[in-house]
Amino acid sequence: MTTIEIDIPTALDSTDLDAIRRLLPQLSRSSTFDEERLLAMLGHPGTDLLVARVDGEVAGMATLASFPLATGWRGHVDDVVVDDAHRGQGIARRLLEAIIQLAETRGLRTLDLTSRPSRRAAIALYESVGFVRRESTLMRYAEVQD
Repeated sequence: MTTIEIDIPTALDSTDLDAIRRLLPQLSRSSTFDEERLLAMLGHPGTDLLVARVDGEVAGMATLASFPLATGWRGHVDDVVVDDAHRGQGIARRLLEAIIQLAETRGLRTLDLTSRPSRRAAIALYESVGFVRRESTLMRYAEVQD
């Protein structure tokens, strides 16, 4: 029987790092692996890396960024990805449910995420766990850092 566990690691070993290195290109062609940045996430008070382990091995991940604003504590979900070999097992749903529970525990006022319109299956999953589409225009200032 396959065991799926979701945890928030405080450290990552070389096997975990290798698995995340393989996950990132499945998330986005432009994603680059940076071990220093990844390890910095683990110690950052506003960032939680959630990993899904199948029989102890990293098979998926998602990130929750939590931050205070004048209007309340907010959260943003990023980098939700499950390894191709493990898709269809409910892993992404488990990651999202864990993030939602963490956000509720922390009293976050809102929890947002964005997704490209072409990612229909992902959007259907997000809606099935309670995310609602909003009328909004996403703006990005791309020249902050090259």
